[in-house]
Amino acid sequence: MSEGESKNAGTIGWVDLTVPDAAAIRDFYQKVVGWTSTDVAMSGYNDYCMNAASGATVAGVCHSRGTNAGLPPMWLVYITVRNLDESARACTESGGEILVAPKAAGEMGRYCVIRDPAGAVAALFEASR
Repeated sequence: MSEGESKNAGTIGWVDLTVPDAAAIRDFYQKVVGWTSTDVAMSGYNDYCMNAASGATVAGVCHSRGTNAGLPPMWLVYITVRNLDESARACTESGGEILVAPKAAGEMGRYCVIRDPAGAVAALFEASR
């Protein structure tokens, strides 16, 4: 892991929402909070980067297909970790549960989805080296 990636360990690196009809939810958030969107080409469909007024991308809205199939329909934070396998193991050893086993996030890295002992859900993300 690079020094920059190591420094980001423990931070929230991303947040997205995965739903069956991402276009409708994209439109909802555009109207409600004023976000604009940028298409992200997937395999035969588009997911969306949601952008603040400044133009900065702040979140994603995704279809529950492909690598996002099986993710819960909720705002999901992605917490950056140094070693995904070690963090997943520590999760289960500490009373948590793995909801989505570690898998690839394209060329960006790997992630898994966990539930902590209180019932809260988050994703753990390890960037590609």
